[in-house]
Amino acid sequence: QGVLVPGLGTFAVVHEPINGTEEVYVVRRPVFQLDMDMSCLRELVFPTVIMPGDIEIMPLDYWWLSQTNSLPPDVVRGCVEETILLYSFQLRDRQRPAFAFENIGILSCQDNVLCMQFHCSCIAGLESQDTWMALLLT
Repeated sequence: QGVLVPGLGTFAVVHEPINGTEEVYVVRRPVFQLDMDMSCLRELVFPTVIMPGDIEIMPLDYWWLSQTNSLPPDVVRGCVEETILLYSFQLRDRQRPAFAFENIGILSCQDNVLCMQFHCSCIAGLESQDTWMALLLT
């Protein structure tokens, strides 16, 4: 399943088949599909990620997030929205800050390329059998 963060993009886990010498392996790896206002992305290049049609995309669960930090869901929603707005304004103003997602990875811009770099621990947590293959693919 995937999670849509409104104004930013969608995080999901895809199952990717890899042809081995004797069999086909399927690894699970994280992907991020950017979905920001195009006016924020002027002069920036970002990888195109196509989500498979069978992935169920769910909206960000503000209630669940509120349970992890004991803030009301409406406060959490406001914080997320304001943070994404601030990030988009910074991109529009040609600032290139890194956007860190705890335990997931970093959305960063290097040489005008905006891309998501997943932490090795995030990838390893998703794929326990073929961790190295998932790391190489991601």
